[in-house]
Amino acid sequence: MTQDKPKAAKQARKKYKAEDIQVLEGRQAVRLRPGMYIGSTDQRGLHHLVYEITYNCIDEAMAGYCDQISVTLGEDNSVKVEDNGRGIPVGIHPTTKISALETVMTTLHAGAKFGGHTYMVSGGLHGVGASAVNALSAWLKVDVKREGKVHHQEYRQGIPRGPLTTTGEATDTGTTVVFLPDTEIFGKAECEFNIICEHLRELAYLNKGLEIHIFDQKKEREQTFYFEGGITGFVRHLNRNRVVRHRRPIYIANTVNSTMVEAALQYNDGFSESSFSFANCVNTIDGGTHLTGFRSALTRVLNDYARKNKMLKEDEPNLIGDDVREGLTAIISVKLASPQFEGQTKGKLGNAEVKSQVEGVVVESLSLYFEEHPDDAKRIMEKCLLAAKGREAARKARDLIVKRGSLETATLPGKLADCSEKEPSLCELYIVEGPSAGGSAKEGRNRRFQAILPLRGKILNVEKAPPDKMLSHEEIRAIITALGAGIDDEFDLSKLRYHRVILMTDADVDGSHIRTLLLTFFFRHMAELINNSHLYIAQPPLYRVKAGKLQQWVYSEPEKEGVLAKLKESKKVEVQRYKGLGEMSAEQLWETTMNPATRTLLEVNVEDAAKADRIFHILMGDEVPPRKAFIQAHAKSVKNLDI
Repeated sequence: MTQDKPKAAKQARKKYKAEDIQVLEGRQAVRLRPGMYIGSTDQRGLHHLVYEITYNCIDEAMAGYCDQISVTLGEDNSVKVEDNGRGIPVGIHPTTKISALETVMTTLHAGAKFGGHTYMVSGGLHGVGASAVNALSAWLKVDVKREGKVHHQEYRQGIPRGPLTTTGEATDTGTTVVFLPDTEIFGKAECEFNIICEHLRELAYLNKGLEIHIFDQKKEREQTFYFEGGITGFVRHLNRNRVVRHRRPIYIANTVNSTMVEAALQYNDGFSESSFSFANCVNTIDGGTHLTGFRSALTRVLNDYARKNKMLKEDEPNLIGDDVREGLTAIISVKLASPQFEGQTKGKLGNAEVKSQVEGVVVESLSLYFEEHPDDAKRIMEKCLLAAKGREAARKARDLIVKRGSLETATLPGKLADCSEKEPSLCELYIVEGPSAGGSAKEGRNRRFQAILPLRGKILNVEKAPPDKMLSHEEIRAIITALGAGIDDEFDLSKLRYHRVILMTDADVDGSHIRTLLLTFFFRHMAELINNSHLYIAQPPLYRVKAGKLQQWVYSEPEKEGVLAKLKESKKVEVQRYKGLGEMSAEQLWETTMNPATRTLLEVNVEDAAKADRIFHILMGDEVPPRKAFIQAHAKSVKNLDI
C-alpha cells in the first residue's frame, strides 16, 4: 500500500486543471470565510456584526449629522440599530445600476468613505461592514427615512428578496437596520448585553454630545450614554476607584493638517499603565502610530521639565518610557481622513504621519499645562522619579531571571518538570496549585508534550506591588523563566516555550483566589499571551458520582442535580466532592482534567480591555469600598460559590 501513494499523488496532480480554481465573489466569500471579515465566528465575531452597523451611525455623528443612536437586542436574538442621520442614499447608482442602498448592502468595498467628500473621517474604512453583516445574517431589513419618504428593502443571507420600495411618508431622516445573525455561521447567536454596553459607552465617550441608547427586550433592561466631557470623562471613569495624583485629568486637543488629535491623561498611585488608543472611534487594541507619538511626547516633556527644574541631576540618566507610564491612565483619540488599519478588524493604526502630528500636539499642550499647573507637574514628577528608582532594582532582578532561563531545565526554579517535545506549538505548560497536585500532575501527564510547574502557596498580588518587588518574588520568577518569553515591553511571543499555558487550581475559595492572582499577573505583564489565545483555565471535576459499577465525573452543581435525578431509583449512590486536585490520583487527574480527548479547557480572552482593567483593579487593588460594592452588586449572579 505504501508504494502506491506516490503514484496516486502523481495522478491527483495531473487532474489539477484551470476549472479547479474556484472564484468566490461577494456574499459567497464572506459566508465561506467569515473570519477574514469579522475576525471569528464566536461571540466576539457576533458582536462585531453589531459594531460594524453601529460604526456607520458613528460616521454620521462624526460628520455632524447624527446625535442619537439606538440599539435594541430583540427577544428572537435579532439586533436593531437606528440613527437620526441623513439616511443612506436610495437613488440609482451609476455603476451598479441598482439603488445606492442595495449597492451598500450587497457589494463589498462599496461605500461613501473612499472619495473623502461625504465623510472626512470614518471608522468603516474598507466598505465591507454592512455587506458582510448582511451576508452573515439569516435575514436583514433596512428602512431609510430620506427626502420625505420611507424606503424599505429585505434580504435573506445577503440576497435581496425584492426591489427597494417606498412604504410611507417621513418628516425626519435616518437609517434603521434590523438583522438576525445566521445560526449556520454562529451557532447560538445571542449577543451579550453587558459587553455591547461597554462598547457603546466607549463610543459615547469618544463623541461628546452623542446620545446612545441600548435596550434588551429579553430582560427588559436598558442603558443610555451621553457625555459632555468626552474622553476626559472616560479617564475619570477608568480612575474612579483609584487614588489619583492630580484631581483633574489633563485634556489636550488640536487639529493638524485635518487630523483631529485628542488626549486625556491622569496619574494614579498604581503601578500599571492603562492607556487606550482609538482611531476614528475604532479601538486600536494593538496601538499604532498615534499611541507611539503620544508616548514619545510624554517621555520628552517630562524629561525636559525634570531637567529644567533640576529634578534630574546632570549626571543622572533620562527617564525612560516605563518610568513615565507607571500609574498612567490615558485615552488617545485621533480622527483622520485616510486611516491605514491593519486588517478588517482594525487592531493597529499604521499612518506614519500621525506619529509626528500627535507628538507635536502633546508636546506643545502638555508643556504649557505643566508651566501653568506646577503643583500637578510636581506630583507627576515625584511619581515618575520614584518609578525610575524601582526600575533599576527591577532590572537587576530581571537580568537574574534571564541568566537562569539559559540554564538546563533541571535547574530551572519552581521545580519545573519539562516535556520532551521541543516544538513550542505542540507543547503545553500546566501551572498547578500546590506540591501535592503538582506531584499527581507530573505522574499522570503525557511527558511528551505536557510540562508541569507547581506553585508553592499564593503568588504576589502584582496589582499592589512595584516592579522590583514583583520580580523578586520566587514563584513569579519561576513562571517568567519557564515561559522564556520575557515580561512587559520585553515580552517576545516568538520565544514562548509553550503555546498553551493552562492554569490548574483547586475548586475552592483558595483555588479561585490563586487563579485570580495569576490572571492579574498575566493581564498586567504578559497580555500578549491572552491576546494571542495562549492562556487557558483547566476545569477539574467538582464531584464523582458512583452507583454500583457506574461512575461519572460531574463539573457543575446543575450537572450533579441532573445526574442524581437520573439515578434516583438506584439503591446506593455515592457522591464525592473534590475540593483539591491533590485528592485525585494521577490516573483520575489525567482522565478528568489533562487528557486532551476528554478534558474541558476555558480559553482566557479579553473583549473589552478597559473594562478588564477596571475590574482587576477593583478586585485586586488597595481600595476596599469599591471591591465591597462590586461583590454586593454581583453576589446574585456568582456561580460555583464554595462556602
